[in-house]
Amino acid sequence: MADKILVTGGAGFIGSNLVEALVKRGDEVIVIDKLLRGNKIPRDILPHVNLIEEDVRDFDAIDNASKGCKHIYHLAALLGVDIVADNPVETMEVETIGLRNVATASIKNGVKKLIYASTSGIYGHSAIEKSVTEDITVDPRTSYAIAKRYNELYLAALYEEKNLDSVSIRFFNVYGKSQDARMVIPRFIEQATKNQPLTVFAKGKQTRDFTYIDDTIKSTILLANTSGAQGVFNVAKGEEMNILELAKMIKNLTNSSSEINLVETSKKRYDFEVERRIGDSSKLKQCVNYKPETILREGLKRTYDL
Repeated sequence: MADKILVTGGAGFIGSNLVEALVKRGDEVIVIDKLLRGNKIPRDILPHVNLIEEDVRDFDAIDNASKGCKHIYHLAALLGVDIVADNPVETMEVETIGLRNVATASIKNGVKKLIYASTSGIYGHSAIEKSVTEDITVDPRTSYAIAKRYNELYLAALYEEKNLDSVSIRFFNVYGKSQDARMVIPRFIEQATKNQPLTVFAKGKQTRDFTYIDDTIKSTILLANTSGAQGVFNVAKGEEMNILELAKMIKNLTNSSSEINLVETSKKRYDFEVERRIGDSSKLKQCVNYKPETILREGLKRTYDL
């Protein structure tokens, strides 16, 4: 029997890939999205989706769409360093009001589990000397990360008081099909294929833990459907790559003649920039017997070949 699922932000990068996977496994999928960045749901999948163009800050829209749903995947958010830095109030309102609406509707309509898209940005500048686990002290500094951490705590409180089952997933630098050039990998690929300079901030020595979209989606669905999966989980590959080496890898992959330009980091990007980030997905592995496994070189090749 097909499950009825609501995905907020389902027309975006991670959301559209999630929607595709849910439809292919036979679920009845409803999507709520403002479509500010267009619709990335594949054309062959779209006829099987009930797409509602609404804002997650509209409670009635969430309430109506969630009736009869088994799960809600809440991915709607403002994204992109420049967009978030320029719109801190709206960033926090979309996060806090949106989650409150989704959680209230979940309780009202008997939703079994709420799956919330959090972020590795919550870790901020903490524990950069090692891989981060879910139990370390976090250090959110941006409006986006602070709102995400608040929402994690809000869901934990709802579980204690209202017994709302939920999972907060801290995604680590997800990349792959349908991601746009606000993010570093598609930006490098776009620049490289046009033989334009690849712009790298600072000296490019900062590292990130890049996690392929297919692994991310599999982890997310497993956490939604695993009894006992509750609370906060990292979804990370567990490997770090510095940005300068990433630029060189993409330049070689695309056979590009692009130069690599080191540019000064702007002040508004400071709180988004950390020297090192690598995640530990041991808790995920223990809970669902899976963790992201696609190596970066293979994931980049798949992304470029699409």
